Amino acid sequence: MKRLRDPKTGCEWDSVQTFSTIAPYTIEEAYEVADAIARDDMDALADELGDLQLQVVFHSRMAEEAGKFTLEDVLDRICDKMERRHPHIFGDAEHGGHHLWEIIKAEERSANPDKSALAGVALALPALERAAKLQRRAARVGFDWPNATGPRAKIDEELAELERESDHPRMLEEMGDLLFAVVNLARHLNIEPEAALREANRKFERRFRTIEQAPGFADLSLEEKEQLWQQAKAAQADSVA
Repeated sequence: MKRLRDPKTGCEWDSVQTFSTIAPYTIEEAYEVADAIARDDMDALADELGDLQLQVVFHSRMAEEAGKFTLEDVLDRICDKMERRHPHIFGDAEHGGHHLWEIIKAEERSANPDKSALAGVALALPALERAAKLQRRAARVGFDWPNATGPRAKIDEELAELERESDHPRMLEEMGDLLFAVVNLARHLNIEPEAALREANRKFERRFRTIEQAPGFADLSLEEKEQLWQQAKAAQADSVA
């Protein structure tokens, strides 16, 4: 990476990148790792993990050039964090687990000038994932429905409000409220909304790729396309069974 970033002899693309221009690739590579895992493709996972590792190296090299930190600093920090958050493994604590992990994380956050329960929820997270994380943070301080009944009713309420709107900016706002309520229901059902939507996307793509192979697909009526869709749905359900 040092050679690639050399302004005189390096790559003309790599040498001019910044943290901001590389960040979207970092996010994309993380999702490609998740996709390889979802497909249970270990060869692809090995490739994608390498691509993700390159992103860490890339950012670290740019930081080193700016005199901020090095790759070694990055590795040292994560090692320190893992040791600090696992005192039952690396220290003298008798008991550990996720509960202790969360206590230690909360103590670390207490040093942040922003004392909100929502502090540190990254703006760059995908919207569904960030909504779920904001809700989990609020729930830790008691701002939460006691069960799934509340968010389920909230979905009906938000849907009704959306249907009453005709002004596009207001519709946009109400659609956001509806999606936020759906994420809340998913959280109460212990379902990760981002993973659920990824699976829905895969399912739609799989079925659509099947039905669009029908002769003259584009010219078929909506009813005929729907019939093909139901056939593809039934066939895929049978294959899963």
